Amino acid sequence: MPCCWDALSARLIERAGFALTFMSGFAVSAARLGAPDTQLISYGEMVDQGRNLCEAVSLPVIGDADTGYGNALNVKRTVSGYASAGFACAMIEDQVAPKRCGHTRGKAVVPRGEAVARIRAAVDAREEGRDILIMARTDARASHGLDEALDRGRAFRDAGADIVFIEAPQSRDELEQVGRALEGTPLMANLVEGGDTPLLPHGDLETLGFKIAAYPLTLIEVATRAIEDALAKMADGQHPAEDERVSFERLREIVGFPAYYAAEKRYAADD
Repeated sequence: MPCCWDALSARLIERAGFALTFMSGFAVSAARLGAPDTQLISYGEMVDQGRNLCEAVSLPVIGDADTGYGNALNVKRTVSGYASAGFACAMIEDQVAPKRCGHTRGKAVVPRGEAVARIRAAVDAREEGRDILIMARTDARASHGLDEALDRGRAFRDAGADIVFIEAPQSRDELEQVGRALEGTPLMANLVEGGDTPLLPHGDLETLGFKIAAYPLTLIEVATRAIEDALAKMADGQHPAEDERVSFERLREIVGFPAYYAAEKRYAADD
């Protein structure tokens, strides 16, 4: 599951044939604010970004909902808002606010009871008629160890979470433990290049019990590198080569000019 940050990146993922995508909080914060993933971006900004993104594609989109932006009642509002924006699933985590990117240092989590209450509130929003799944994430591995993370994962599952996400296991053995402890529960692995979790082949992750392999930063890292390289050439008086760019024609097609022109022609006045 390559992760996106705007409508264009989501559309490119869909065009490449992937089954789903995830709107990465790190990537949205970087692209929209030019700021680090430390919950500087607000609920309203994330919902606005997600609404535009979900409208641009037909594949399911998982939305990073951070800590739910407050107490349990805020969590319910967040899940309802994400459902209205078009997300197929909302991810709620157990970090204290302001949260941090899952593969950075200095993270802290709320007590287990408070964490479970967040998931119960999210599940209640779903049960009250919102057409959305709930992914429950714990970052307890970093601060409390794997056993506490697994206990939280089981508690989230028992509270009604549809998908469980144990953030940042640090070895293949730990990934195996996650799969065994939560056997039968849909699981996600988060694969950050240079992060804490080993980048196992997809087949190995599936064997261990994982249903989703998320790549939250791969595309924005590739895009950033390409932009930096193009800017360096332009600053040196050169121009990016043809094979380093999509053509103007292809770009117009990707963003929908042919469909727009067809619709414009259909509704043109007859006089």
